[in-house]
Amino acid sequence: MHQHFDVDCELSYQMAGPADFLFQLHALDGMDQRVLSESLEVEPAVRVHVYEDPAVGHRFARLSAGEGTLRLQYRARVERRPVPADLAAAEMAITELPDEVLHNLMPTRYCESDLLSHAAIKIFGELPRGALRVQAICDWLHDNIDYQLGSSTATTTACDVFRNRAGVCRDFAHLAVTFCRALNIPARLVVGYARFDEPPPDFHAVFEAYLGGRWMMFDPTRMSPVDDLVRIAMGRDAKDVAFATIFGPATMTGMRPDVALVAQGANAGPRGESSG
Repeated sequence: MHQHFDVDCELSYQMAGPADFLFQLHALDGMDQRVLSESLEVEPAVRVHVYEDPAVGHRFARLSAGEGTLRLQYRARVERRPVPADLAAAEMAITELPDEVLHNLMPTRYCESDLLSHAAIKIFGELPRGALRVQAICDWLHDNIDYQLGSSTATTTACDVFRNRAGVCRDFAHLAVTFCRALNIPARLVVGYARFDEPPPDFHAVFEAYLGGRWMMFDPTRMSPVDDLVRIAMGRDAKDVAFATIFGPATMTGMRPDVALVAQGANAGPRGESSG
């Protein structure tokens, strides 16, 4: 079964001087989704260079802007063909893991799986191995960590979340990834556009665990169905998947990453890129 989603993302900035920007706003064109049409408009008109990371398929947009205001609007229609979750999927032995998956077992800046290894084994070590153990991690997070806006910052790590028992979606995902890696389950962060009953003005972070020979997506916040997430990027932690990296005196003044389910039969429109 497939569904179509319309993405309409607008970002705005105020610059006190020249600044360089690196954005990850483009929907991923691959895996379980396909970009049917898209456009990127930038005001004032500046040169935008879009390139793809050949290792994972993420697309980045680079631009430079002078003092004043900057506004970006990314629109896309995306087809999602999610693979049904397999809760019977098994964990894999280290010797069976593909080479390109191994780095998703390692501790990272925000996911200190080495420091939380004892806690992960104590809480989840005796549970049956496989997708149900990853689901148990999600259930534990939902029951023990409060979703609380303003409870964390850009430097908050999984250890901080475990200690403070509060966070937002990226904190839930970081702690889930950390627990999985501590149990020798490869895991990675995923960010994208999501639909919410009460939408926060932000992108959404979930995670994937490598089970049964494929990546399986989970959302421990339970805020949005994972099959409705329009994927932007995947990475070891938040430093790999930031929607904006800024070099210079720029301040965000607005953010609206909207996504909507499209009625069957609606026209996709032409595919193309534009700036200006």
